[in-house]
Amino acid sequence: MSEVRWERLTAPELKALAARNALVVLPVASLEQHGPHLPVWTDSALGHAMSVRAAEIAEDVPAVVLPAMWLGLSEHHFPFGGTISLDYATFAGVLRCVVRSIMACGFKRLFLVNSHGGNIEPLAVASRELAHEFGIPVATTSLPRVAAEEIAAILETQPAVQHACEAETALWMHLDPTQVRMDKLAGAGSQGGNLGNPDVTRFWSFAERAPVTGVRGNPEAATAEKGARLAAVISEGLARAMRDPVNWTAPDPVWMPGRAQAQL
Repeated sequence: MSEVRWERLTAPELKALAARNALVVLPVASLEQHGPHLPVWTDSALGHAMSVRAAEIAEDVPAVVLPAMWLGLSEHHFPFGGTISLDYATFAGVLRCVVRSIMACGFKRLFLVNSHGGNIEPLAVASRELAHEFGIPVATTSLPRVAAEEIAAILETQPAVQHACEAETALWMHLDPTQVRMDKLAGAGSQGGNLGNPDVTRFWSFAERAPVTGVRGNPEAATAEKGARLAAVISEGLARAMRDPVNWTAPDPVWMPGRAQAQL
């Protein structure tokens, strides 16, 4: 199996991958509290692991996975400690520098694989702005979205991936059970607080979203067997997105001078 991790490759090997129009994958995550039982690097570790597996599965699509971007928008987790966060301007600026860097290395496609809920909306905006500015396909998705139905069929106590929950705890039990503080599982679960009208968007901290423990979901229901199944469906979902040529067509240059007259 070919090496897919950027940090393990040499500069000449990366140059050869760029010549093959390899897809660059950036796991975008966070460093934030994950309840009393999971480490603060959970999103970064899980996002990177799933991205690497997906790149290995999609062998017909040359791909290389960058080290995880471990800083995201996590200010809503500050009340529970252990959290480092960017603001949006810095977050978007870091992503812009990544795009400039990979293009300087000869790469022309970028897949932003998100594993933190607080990054979803910022990445949706950043990816379109980056595509406009640099003229290359920049696509983004989140781990739960690439296999939503399959994930729901595996979980027993919650409908989807939440936070430090049945799903994330199960993935750790599969990947590295030493990262789970088993003696802290009892009572760690939470159904979360009342966040008002779901059709209205506003800021809510995790002290409001998941009071007491900072957990949304039921980690006590996690097992290593569920984690193995979750890892399989998520990595397969990411591999499908990597293979789909529709995701990697050049963006329409809508900001090009005179473009507004093109359809008249």
